[in-house]
Amino acid sequence: MSAVDPGREKGRRFALPGLAYNLYLLRKNVLTLVGLIVVLVLVLVAVLAPVVAPYPKDAFADVHTEHRLQAPSRSHPFGTDEMGRDMLSRVVFGARISLTVGIIAIGLALLIGVPLGLFAGYFGGFIDELIMRITDVFLSFPPLLLATAITAMLGPSLTNAMIAIALSWWPWYTRLIRGQAVSLRERGFVEAARAIGVPRPRIIFRHILPNAVAPIIVQASMDFGSIILESASLSFLGLGAQPPQPEWGLIVSIGRNFFMTSWWYVTFPGLAIFLAVLAFNFVGDGLREILDPKTREG
Repeated sequence: MSAVDPGREKGRRFALPGLAYNLYLLRKNVLTLVGLIVVLVLVLVAVLAPVVAPYPKDAFADVHTEHRLQAPSRSHPFGTDEMGRDMLSRVVFGARISLTVGIIAIGLALLIGVPLGLFAGYFGGFIDELIMRITDVFLSFPPLLLATAITAMLGPSLTNAMIAIALSWWPWYTRLIRGQAVSLRERGFVEAARAIGVPRPRIIFRHILPNAVAPIIVQASMDFGSIILESASLSFLGLGAQPPQPEWGLIVSIGRNFFMTSWWYVTFPGLAIFLAVLAFNFVGDGLREILDPKTREG
């Protein structure tokens, strides 16, 4: 046998502490690192939008007709729109809107879907059947179609779009958490908690939920990009953000009228949507590999 046993070396590698091994997996996945860097840049741009944007007031209602539809230049790297507003400033502030929509919509979807999934999975029987049949009704519609119908009923606005997206997305989390709760409710630590008389709400939220957090994080990170795209789609249709809000989908919707003569109008916000969605998908795939042992490579 050689001086260094490969099997022992492999075992030693997987004996690394959890955080160290997760960092090892993260460094190994180049696409996840790229996605994480892009996401961090988007977050910084959104937080520091008034500082990063060269013309912060152009992001909203300022009008400079003398500079309308100017091509990209040193003073306006992304060009200007039909009102003479700086496109770079509007795209920068659009990052703040898109990330806010993603956070609020996913937060509302989790607030609805997680408790329902926990109750359905833990109690079973009639409660499980009722919740899952309601979930199936929502899942029978494509998320974008359902969000479009809800927003049309509530009225076009960014707030209503966030509510509509959350209402179209919560069933996915209910099904995910329900499966986790069914798997965990028969585990030894849950049985022990029931045996000593721990109240059911405490068992659900203090014993089952913490052990189901990893799949929630993975799913939410992967859904973030899809929700940004859905929000942009609603704004493109005129049901989400309204002028003069610098939302990426709304900018593309207005800019399509000038595409043949002013290519930059739709190109830069379209690239922003593409990069944001792609980055969050990369991060979600990486988190799934790190947090789900079944997907880890040897």
